[in-house]
Amino acid sequence: MQVLSPEECMALLASARIGRIVYTDRALPAVQPVDFHLDGERIVILTSSGSKLAVAAANAVVAFETDEYEVETRTGWSVTAVGRSRTVDEPEEAAALARLPLRSWAPGRDHYIVVDLQQLSGRRIRR
Repeated sequence: MQVLSPEECMALLASARIGRIVYTDRALPAVQPVDFHLDGERIVILTSSGSKLAVAAANAVVAFETDEYEVETRTGWSVTAVGRSRTVDEPEEAAALARLPLRSWAPGRDHYIVVDLQQLSGRRIRR
């Protein structure tokens, strides 16, 4: 197992499109797969306004994870980030985020969450 540098972690985050956000829901950990885009040193997520995630991520510390693996060769990587999340309420910022190459697989997504990265770690498994 190889520990990845922050630069390698950022490059892998930039290459992925689906990740998992970990947040608190009624005092318990919750995990949700999400579409995302790495914009500088922040993760941008598109969700539905009023969703559990949108409410919980209004001003919280969250974890985020993305990975890729190959079952046959037993190789892959994982990157985990921790940071403060916030919902985007300003129309100007939402309009700027709408220009990012971030498209949701699910319909009705109209609300942005931004996670400012504070901690980053990653691992790669090779044969």
